[in-house]
Amino acid sequence: MAQPVSPKLLKVMERAQRDPSTRFLSLAHLLDEEMLTRAFHGQREDAAVGVDGVTKDQYGQTLDANVRNLHERLVAGRYRHQPIRRVHIPKDQGQTRPIGISCFEDKLVQEALREILEVVYEPLFYDCSYGFRPGRRAHDALRTLDHAVMTGEMNWVLEADIRSYFDSLDRKLLIEMLGQRVADTSLLRLVGKCLHVGVLDGDEYHEPEMGTAQGSVLSPLLGNIYLHYVLDEWYATDVAQRLKGRARLIRYADDFLIGFERREDAEAVMCDLRARMAQYGLTLHPDKTRIVPFKRPGPMQKSGKGPATFDFLGFTAYWRRSRKGSWMPAFKTRTSRLRRAVQAVRDFCRRHRHESIKVQRVGLNRRLNGHYNYFGVNGNIRALATLHHQAIHAWHKWLSRRGQRSPMTWQRYEEILSSYPLSCPAIKVQIWDTTL
Repeated sequence: MAQPVSPKLLKVMERAQRDPSTRFLSLAHLLDEEMLTRAFHGQREDAAVGVDGVTKDQYGQTLDANVRNLHERLVAGRYRHQPIRRVHIPKDQGQTRPIGISCFEDKLVQEALREILEVVYEPLFYDCSYGFRPGRRAHDALRTLDHAVMTGEMNWVLEADIRSYFDSLDRKLLIEMLGQRVADTSLLRLVGKCLHVGVLDGDEYHEPEMGTAQGSVLSPLLGNIYLHYVLDEWYATDVAQRLKGRARLIRYADDFLIGFERREDAEAVMCDLRARMAQYGLTLHPDKTRIVPFKRPGPMQKSGKGPATFDFLGFTAYWRRSRKGSWMPAFKTRTSRLRRAVQAVRDFCRRHRHESIKVQRVGLNRRLNGHYNYFGVNGNIRALATLHHQAIHAWHKWLSRRGQRSPMTWQRYEEILSSYPLSCPAIKVQIWDTTL
């Protein structure tokens, strides 16, 4: 449940919405004991712990005293952000994504800062930005993409990928950007403390000079602010004004694409985009940044699928024929994401094979339903069914290896499934614009 917003923060929100050009001189006073307590109640019970090993339950046993002590250190300028613990999450092609886990107390400070800065910056952000913003999610970005393609606004797609975005973000430039909206030096100094922290990666400790820890509470908002100035504002005030045809920028955090009506516009922006990113210390991945033709196939094309595809937010966008024979854009689970989901289910069945069938079923359904809730968009039922099919076979395989005297026959397994069924694939989200 969302925590109530304090009256003082509501006043800042009203002023920010009324005058998006204003600079805020005094914000640090908002970070009081009430806000820190609200941040505490917003934390997950089962969240991973930082280098100090403190959990929410342990911190909450003497909550009032802990919050009072933390607030006193913040006011006196004695607060110091502890090092973050880095873990590596598997990605595609054997790569990993580094995630930073802060200590519990630091999470409270980051959450309080996030609450303040979100109120200040939300009226400033453009509609093209969808990631980590209140009331917006990835499916909204897909709907915008679908509408732009259907209306002919995206005949050419500039598919972009920023290499190691959160690790490459220039902290000095970020603080300067924040200073355009926030003139409170105390608050900016506190943000700096959250940025300039050491990293404990296994047994190795280092202090990076660039970037913000991916996985921290504050990082998504700081990343949005950085790209607001680097990309969104540049596109809206400069690029869009000199294009010959229609175009559309769609961004979710650091994952973005730009669709163009005309090819020459796409090629011109491609060159300018690389220079713009380099100006702010960012690099576009040479193999993952490209211009894709995505115009609606002609009526004479006999193939059931269009010629071009591109990836966005875990989906592959492509053209396909509807049941009535007309061409329409569609979204299916990206092959690598589906492969990763199947492997995650197999790993779960292997690790938990000795637990009770009831417990295993709950865990499997939690993973399946989580996948369906995101990837269950209309037109993607085949990919969902693939995961469901693989889950059934993986569960049978590892139940058969529990050490029983006789093997798990399919007949016996079907009896188990009738009593403990796995969640069936289901379309959860409507993406297609049915008005067109």
